[in-house]
Amino acid sequence: MRRGELLRKLEQGGLPEYLEPVYGKDAPSAAYRLRELVLEYGETFPCGDDAETLLFSTPGRTELGGNHTDHQHGHGLAASVDLDTIACVVPNGTQTIRIKSRHHRMAEVDLRDLSIRREETGNSVSLVRGVAARLTQLGYTVGGFDAYTTTRVLRGSGLSSSAAFEVLTATIMNQLFCGGALDATDLAKVGQYAENIYFGKPCGLMDQMACATGGVIAIDFKDPDNPDLRQVQVDLTSFGHALCIIDTRASHADLTADYAAITQEMREVAACFGREVLGDVSFEQFRKNLATVRATCGDRAALRAYHFFRDDQRVLLECDALERGDFDAFLHHVRQSGRSSFMYLQNVSNYRESRSQPVAVLLALAEDLLDGRGACRVHGGGFAGTIQAFVPLDMLSEFVSGMEAVAGQGACHVLTFRSAGSVPLVC
Repeated sequence: MRRGELLRKLEQGGLPEYLEPVYGKDAPSAAYRLRELVLEYGETFPCGDDAETLLFSTPGRTELGGNHTDHQHGHGLAASVDLDTIACVVPNGTQTIRIKSRHHRMAEVDLRDLSIRREETGNSVSLVRGVAARLTQLGYTVGGFDAYTTTRVLRGSGLSSSAAFEVLTATIMNQLFCGGALDATDLAKVGQYAENIYFGKPCGLMDQMACATGGVIAIDFKDPDNPDLRQVQVDLTSFGHALCIIDTRASHADLTADYAAITQEMREVAACFGREVLGDVSFEQFRKNLATVRATCGDRAALRAYHFFRDDQRVLLECDALERGDFDAFLHHVRQSGRSSFMYLQNVSNYRESRSQPVAVLLALAEDLLDGRGACRVHGGGFAGTIQAFVPLDMLSEFVSGMEAVAGQGACHVLTFRSAGSVPLVC
């Protein structure tokens, strides 16, 4: 759609036919955000009203079950949420991709050189280069475009801002240069490739799958090239609960090594059995040979493997509970998952900084405020970022105010699930 026409429609009617399937009742506010996005694009990349303009949206995600199980080819339970990253895009007919995110430096990639650049490790430009490189490897001819993005997916929030960004980038290129041939799983795998190989973070596939697919999904990563996915219907309101994500406001900076150590130590345990990942090892084998694992890999690795086996099985129990409508059983498993992450996985605190343990403190506070009801757990990668809580509706207001009295105003986000994954909004 031409830029001038797009702006008029966003202002006058809000393009409900495009936005309501994605945003539902929030379509009018989404239209306002998108209009501001198009205007900000024009400030960064001056263009006329005749410029063909495209809009895209990719949601953040929340992990519901399976903490650090995906990279070991286990099971995961995740959902997309109603916080998203949006992009205004105009093809530029060059061999250069330029993506400007609000409050961040321009990411610029020359498509004539898609080699890995170590100086870009950990930066968003590496994700753009990695996505373009992977699509090129798959046989697609990628061209240049200019994009401006804004996001409501808080960086370092455990809602997977990086996964949302890389899946969004893949979705843009899929629409512009691949004829829309890539499905949600393909987009997720392209994003994971960029994060693993170019960004330098050895993540699994769960975050990208949730961002790309939408809804609540149960995923079996036994075959990571062809993950088995099924939708799980969940209406939290009908169960009398709300989902809260509480931002610890602690930085993920310098924590990549901590995340990588979890993957590495689990793989070291798997190697004791001649396997690459724990998903190919049975719990019975592990327990029978625990003494050998301890002697070979150390106690922390053994504990982290313990967590994997139990949390992997818990995902199946959580799915079963939700599908049976037994929310109390689901909450029980969430609590057990949180306990396991704290005690065995050990991704709640960075013990190099004993005076700073925000995740642990907020978990203690959440558990105290819930007083035996609901459930709470560490959320996502851990060490910093966020915690997750399922809060009874009748105590939601008190819970939010209690958490924000310690974590700070605006730290507690009440979220809903989003049915749409990463999608072109207007093309």
